[in-house]
Amino acid sequence: MREVRPRLGVIGGSFDPPHVGHLVIASEGHARLGLERVLFLPAAAPPHKDLERRTAADVRLEMTALAVADDMRFVESGLEIERGLVYTRDTLSAVAERFPGRDLVFIMGSDSLLQLHTWHDPDAILELCTLAVAPRPGDDLAAVAAAVARWGAGRITVLEAPLVGVASSQIRARVAAGLPIRYLVPHAVETFIAERGLYGRA
Repeated sequence: MREVRPRLGVIGGSFDPPHVGHLVIASEGHARLGLERVLFLPAAAPPHKDLERRTAADVRLEMTALAVADDMRFVESGLEIERGLVYTRDTLSAVAERFPGRDLVFIMGSDSLLQLHTWHDPDAILELCTLAVAPRPGDDLAAVAAAVARWGAGRITVLEAPLVGVASSQIRARVAAGLPIRYLVPHAVETFIAERGLYGRA
């Protein structure tokens, strides 16, 4: 009989800033997939992002810690930042090393699934984990289904998660424009952004 191992959720991203969309899909993954915990891993230097105005890694890690502090199901980790990791493959290998004896479930948005073929060594990623994919508003359902089929339906679960159309870029733009972000980010994150003067007008 195959040993049933605990399942650890992993959600990565720039978290610049972390917002309710991140928390919703982590919560959904935890509930639907029986995860023992979800690890939030801010990226050291996301290879698919424009780094010109990216907030410092230690600041993004601090915001992430604030975002998950009130939920025992979630925990932040500076693993990727500490080791200067760039590729998801290497991050998952490091997580497996730090948390042995667990099956990893990498949680991502459907937009990331559609770009998976552009990621570094996607086949190795799927050797290290299964994927939990959260739908996004305006999804091309046929394209998502085709991506699932391409990578192997047995390795990917599409979550029936609430559609939350919030993006970190939208929040940064709202702060710069002097518009409220309450209810788009956890209150502690909202306070932190205001106190540190993040995302202000250039």
